[in-house]
Amino acid sequence: WWSLRCLWCCAFSAAQWCYQSQYSCDDTCRDPIHWSAQFPSCGGLRQSPINIVTSKVHVNSALPPFNFIGHTDAINITVENKGHSAHFALPQSVRLTGGALPGHYRAAQFHFHWGGNGRPGSEHTIDGERYPMELHIVHIKEPYGSLAEAEHDMAGIALLAFLFEETSDDYPPLDAVIAALGRVGTVIPNFQLSDIIPSAKDLHSYYRYVGSMTTPGCEQAVAWTVFHRTLSISSRQVSSYKEIQCRFWTGQPMTDIFRPTQPLDGRVVYRSKASAALTSVTRLWLGVLPVVLGTTCLIH
Repeated sequence: WWSLRCLWCCAFSAAQWCYQSQYSCDDTCRDPIHWSAQFPSCGGLRQSPINIVTSKVHVNSALPPFNFIGHTDAINITVENKGHSAHFALPQSVRLTGGALPGHYRAAQFHFHWGGNGRPGSEHTIDGERYPMELHIVHIKEPYGSLAEAEHDMAGIALLAFLFEETSDDYPPLDAVIAALGRVGTVIPNFQLSDIIPSAKDLHSYYRYVGSMTTPGCEQAVAWTVFHRTLSISSRQVSSYKEIQCRFWTGQPMTDIFRPTQPLDGRVVYRSKASAALTSVTRLWLGVLPVVLGTTCLIH
């Protein structure tokens, strides 16, 4: 039986990408190191995630706060297993402006990246430290109607990233989300995005860089925002991820779903600073930004 299963798995996975934790059948599926062989963009020069070295970050007071729209609305959300991760679809009424993004963005979905068996699983790292978990909220620039359309714009996708820190106390709003991961198709009624992330006024400090999606095809169309403020998750809640029944397309438990960090390749990482006035140094950075971002500048 195992040999038959393996033959089926190998035939299916030969054309599939996978995380390192999914290795099976003599490693026939394409792991992150080999993604670029099937998806050329994964070998590009603006790939994500990255390791943020705080001593090399450029402070830029021209990066203002965000304006969250619809984050306090009560909505019904359903989790969908995508084979490599689990996505929570968001209605178009959840939107985003500000943060020096060049336009208005509507939310598409949010998802998490985590480890397994006590291992940390964030995608971004800070000074080499990997956090227990990471939340991504994916937004599409208007008027694009889909991610596929937005991927042709260097800032067509705005991705908000939140890192989690482990605490002794539970963070109750996460329990419903974790439970839903184990029961694909479960509806979480009266969900508010503000239940799991702070309000915009508490998110004035963040890192900004240009990068890519962190799964194939690794499209280099993302304005990344990694917030300095971390979210809380208890030791019990971290452990509960080991018990969820969400599984990869191979049937294996969905664990260690993160891409290794990628080279900066000359990119600059900026950090916001609460300041009403532009200093001469900031004006210099604003002159450099268009060069860093190519033809599209995120300062608008």
